[in-house]
Amino acid sequence: MLWPTLRAVAALGGSGRISEIDEAAMAEGGFTEEQQSVIHGAGPRTELEYRMAWARTHLKLIGALENSSRGVWSLTERGREVVEAGEAAVVASYSDYLRTRQKPAVQPDTDDQLALEEARDWKEELLQALLDLEPDRFERLCRRLLREAGFTSVTVTGQSGDGGIDGLGVYRLSLVSFPVFFQCKRYRGSVRAGAVRDFRGAMAGRGDKGLLITTGTFTAEAKREANRDGAPPIDLIDGEQLCDLLKEYGLGVVTRQRQVEEVEVDASIFEDV
Repeated sequence: MLWPTLRAVAALGGSGRISEIDEAAMAEGGFTEEQQSVIHGAGPRTELEYRMAWARTHLKLIGALENSSRGVWSLTERGREVVEAGEAAVVASYSDYLRTRQKPAVQPDTDDQLALEEARDWKEELLQALLDLEPDRFERLCRRLLREAGFTSVTVTGQSGDGGIDGLGVYRLSLVSFPVFFQCKRYRGSVRAGAVRDFRGAMAGRGDKGLLITTGTFTAEAKREANRDGAPPIDLIDGEQLCDLLKEYGLGVVTRQRQVEEVEVDASIFEDV
């Protein structure tokens, strides 16, 4: 995944967020929806997500990528040189890195990777808890989340004949409000484009604003389908975003602030003692 990931960042103009890079890398690699849906181990991450996370880390270690505190990854000057030189240059750079590295390459020691793994730990625990919920409880949780986010008149239908529509809420934006249909997919793996089309079809004639929430991920094809020209757009919330929202609104996630004491010795004051 090193070369598709590096090419993806270059195709995005030299920088991008993880979700953008992953989507572009899957397109670069020509991965099918079936391949995008394979989960890693017991999940909830997909195998491709797992491998692309490591690809970003290794590309950073060889100096081809760098990332900011805001989660934006970008090409370095070395990265641009490698892109110009081609795929063989990536392999050669990584091989050189492995030869000179003292620790095994499979043991990441960067602060960024450690922070990523810590974030993954609580998110994976949270996603597993969501997967263990009964479907109706998950739908009610989504209703609570939408209310916390500013929706009013949120109702859960979840009845046969609704064509996959789980509920309806009214979202107010300044002086304007509009109805939003939502669907909740308590899912392990990737939601495919067909699910997005089915949801849009269920909305036909009833409204043109839709929100699809899942504990899993969305394939690149599903994301493109959600924003296809000429069709009502569907907003997508994947498991990663769902965790962030639950954390933001304090639903099932407790955040505690840690205070760190820094001590510095100023020996200059001893000169006047």
